[in-house]
Amino acid sequence: MMPEWKNKIGVILIGTLWVSLGAGLLVLLVAAVRMRDKQNCKGVQIQISGVSNNFFIDKTDIREIIAGHENNRITGRPVSDFDLISLEKTLEKEVWVKEAQLFFDNNNILNVLVEEREPVARIFTTSGGTFYIDSSSHRLPLSDKFSANVPVFTGFPSDVMIFSKPDSILLLSIRNLSMKIAADSFLMAMIDQVDITPQRYFEMIPKIGNQVIKFGDASDADKKFEKLKLFYKKVMTKVGWSRYSVINLQYRNQVVAKIRGKDDVKEDSLRTLQMMEIIAANAEKMAEDSIQQQLMKESKEKETTDESIIRESVPHDEGTDRDNITAENAKPQQRAIAPLKPQEKKPEPKKLQKPPVKTQSPTHEKLKTQPKAIMQKTNDY
Repeated sequence: MMPEWKNKIGVILIGTLWVSLGAGLLVLLVAAVRMRDKQNCKGVQIQISGVSNNFFIDKTDIREIIAGHENNRITGRPVSDFDLISLEKTLEKEVWVKEAQLFFDNNNILNVLVEEREPVARIFTTSGGTFYIDSSSHRLPLSDKFSANVPVFTGFPSDVMIFSKPDSILLLSIRNLSMKIAADSFLMAMIDQVDITPQRYFEMIPKIGNQVIKFGDASDADKKFEKLKLFYKKVMTKVGWSRYSVINLQYRNQVVAKIRGKDDVKEDSLRTLQMMEIIAANAEKMAEDSIQQQLMKESKEKETTDESIIRESVPHDEGTDRDNITAENAKPQQRAIAPLKPQEKKPEPKKLQKPPVKTQSPTHEKLKTQPKAIMQKTNDY
């Protein structure tokens, strides 16, 4: 077994070796850096990303900014003379530059990586001004080099550089709507422009047709756009592009369309079949109720008529009783018989009242009229 002091010596030697190795590497690295700093810049390489192949700021603009910052001394200048951090901040002050990164590679080439701001909407103000905004709602000026194919919004209430809180909220809504429209090829091809009302609601003007699409605010934008696309595909393609003057998307689960020159008509694009079934069921129920009420009414009238007929059919005495019964039944008979014309003639009650009268001969009728004379002769006896 090795003595303890030998173990300690071994540990110390190993530690010293690693420290020496690290110090040597550090010295070499510092020497290499100093050596590179003494070398001169051999050129500039610029890369721009952010807006496909259409740039609002190009490589020439970036090169001019760098040259202006470095007093037109780039190539051939010592690498150590470049303040890369300050140069990055100068580039990011350019309105179309979102982020910039600069570094020298092993060949002493200055690499410049620039991310350009991408406009998502073009806005026209009520005073006639116009500007772009990007995905971070940053205001961007127009460019002489390129015009962006983005959704257009008109009627923005402010033209100042620093927006108020309500204007900032409206600008955020514009950004969200514009990005959703730009992401959908159907909406991008269909919507020509978006107007902002004084109430800060959105009204869209389509490229095809002559109607106004009332969108409301930017809430539930995805559902509203889905309803609009469904309405165009299922309804507009069948009835024509100019049938409706207003298409309202502000109602939940439905589209309200106004026929040109007529009153408002609701077109439920999501529940049309269900609504038709409900309407048909209600109509059938109302028809059944109407028939039932008519039958009940006719039944009551029939019962009243039968009762009056029964009263007339009961035999009764001559004189005062007959007159009283007739007087009592006069009004009910008129009410009951009035609607039933075929029952106005009642030959049977007359047969029941005086059955022997019709069977007797005319001579017997004469005898019937002579009882008083006969009774007087009898009294003379």
